[in-house]
Amino acid sequence: MSFELFDRCRNLRVAAADARRGFRTWRDERPFWAGLFTFAAGLPIIYFPYAHLNFGAIPLALSTSAGAGSLIIGVLLLALGISLWVHQQVRVFAGITVILLALVSFPVANLGGLFIGMMSGLIGGSLACAWVPPTVVAESQPAANRASTTIPAGEDHGGK
Repeated sequence: MSFELFDRCRNLRVAAADARRGFRTWRDERPFWAGLFTFAAGLPIIYFPYAHLNFGAIPLALSTSAGAGSLIIGVLLLALGISLWVHQQVRVFAGITVILLALVSFPVANLGGLFIGMMSGLIGGSLACAWVPPTVVAESQPAANRASTTIPAGEDHGGK
């Protein structure tokens, strides 16, 4: 009975390690952090115009006429964050759009979600614009031969 328990725990650890390795591979192939910051930027921009916060006996309501604008900007930021994860080819377009939406959220959406959403959007958009896809190294040559077979730019080795 106890051997089955240890075997189940071992299988669970192997499955967890495989899942973590798979997630790490997935994360490295796309602008993950840019999408996370962008997604996180949309949440406070959507939340604060509709929230009624209480600080002790002091109620704080940020309900303004900008509720519809905040909702549109927040939903667009959420959608752009997800699209950065799913379609990494649109990273530059999404990054520039996120930066523009974050800047527009300052006057429209209660100081950009109390500066939290705006700053997170600016960071996410900058990361999206700066992200470069990983290069694929040819696996046909061993690592020692790769360095010796590269020809520096500008040199002509035309068979002479």
